[in-house]
Amino acid sequence: MPRSPTQRMLGAATFDLTVYEEVEHDEAATVQAFVVVLVVAACQAVGAAGTGTFGIVGAALGQLVGWVVWAGITWLIGTRVFGGTATWGELLRTMGFAQSPGVLALLAVVPLLGWFVLPVVAVWMLIAGIVAIRQALDFGTGKALLTAILGWVIMVVLRILFL
Repeated sequence: MPRSPTQRMLGAATFDLTVYEEVEHDEAATVQAFVVVLVVAACQAVGAAGTGTFGIVGAALGQLVGWVVWAGITWLIGTRVFGGTATWGELLRTMGFAQSPGVLALLAVVPLLGWFVLPVVAVWMLIAGIVAIRQALDFGTGKALLTAILGWVIMVVLRILFL
């Protein structure tokens, strides 16, 4: 019996490989992954409350668009460059749940705590993303790390070009 979305979020945040395998193969979990990203986007927006309307909207939209683009880029790199075996949907699901630690961005509204919480959450989400890439593409940590690094470089270039 599949876990609840909350159980899956907790499992993804604690790097439970069985959760990543479960959501990878459960096509119905695509909607759940989208809801996870929406919740994280809302938490990011609240956490960015001190940055004004542009910062709030940018945090939420960045999370949503970033999820789709990041999954697409890592799918292309992972399958075309490193020979991984996954569909874009499998990466979309695993990487959506890998954003689960992002709910803690909500704590950024607490004075001084945000300076500590946001970098920790960013690193946590990156590590979860590498686990998601590894599990979805069915290859080792080294290739997952290289896929993530190359994908991150491409994301930075795209952000520079289109912002």
